[in-house]
Amino acid sequence: MRNLKVIRKAVFPVAGMGSRFLPATKASPKEMMAIVDKPLIQYAVEEAVAAGITDLIFITGRSKRSIEDHFDKAYELEAELARRGKMELLRITREVIPEGVNCIYVRQSEPLGLGHAVLCALPIVKNEAFAVILADDMMVGEVSVTRQMAEVYERHHNSVLAVQEVPREQTRQYGIVSSVRVNAELEQVTGIVEKPEPEEAASTMAVVGRYILTPRIFHHLRNIKPGAGGEIQLTDAISALIEEERVLGYRYRGERFDCGSKLGYLQATVTLGLEHPEVKNEFAAYLRGLNVTR
Repeated sequence: MRNLKVIRKAVFPVAGMGSRFLPATKASPKEMMAIVDKPLIQYAVEEAVAAGITDLIFITGRSKRSIEDHFDKAYELEAELARRGKMELLRITREVIPEGVNCIYVRQSEPLGLGHAVLCALPIVKNEAFAVILADDMMVGEVSVTRQMAEVYERHHNSVLAVQEVPREQTRQYGIVSSVRVNAELEQVTGIVEKPEPEEAASTMAVVGRYILTPRIFHHLRNIKPGAGGEIQLTDAISALIEEERVLGYRYRGERFDCGSKLGYLQATVTLGLEHPEVKNEFAAYLRGLNVTR
């Protein structure tokens, strides 16, 4: 029997339009945009797998077929690489998804918000706690951020939200929590508001794109009223969950890049390019030689 106190399922909401990167995302999902040599969604999947997660649930929409293709077996490509003796590239291709990891695809028929995307996973998640990973929030750490949060869940058996301090002028871009400090890394969340104006925000503690949620969240997602634009907000469901269950905010160890923005995407590209074993030295030399005033 599956141990319900261990996180084994992760939901990847990937049905969004990626309008901030048009025209690049006109025909290709933003989650397939590459940082050096891997798409954003693969970094997110690797983070989940490093946390011991075995069931990857992708909530997809129109024009997202390339995500399914990326994680499918590529027989022709593998045969051609083997024929040419390119064994290292063959290994890389085969390891996009490790053995024992399942990819499950659920179609979100309408773009009704993050909360609705998470609700679409209910028939697969059922009565288990699960992770939600937003691929355009790229998290880099010595230990997978999802693994860090799963370990917090396994100790406390409560929902866990990844949080970080943001400049007050940026509160309108995030869900903002009010909380009570538990220890150096944990907050007990007492309230959460979606994108408050800076002068109205209860704090500057923002929720970023990683969640561990108990299955009770589905009850609230089914029952909350749609907000602006007719969307079902995950923040509203978490706010209702706080009324009946303890919810923790976790100050994760690692670096976050907002790859949903052009600046964050470029910052991630430079940072990971400087760490990539194949190009880091030449890339660093190139950057040193740039005329930064041009």
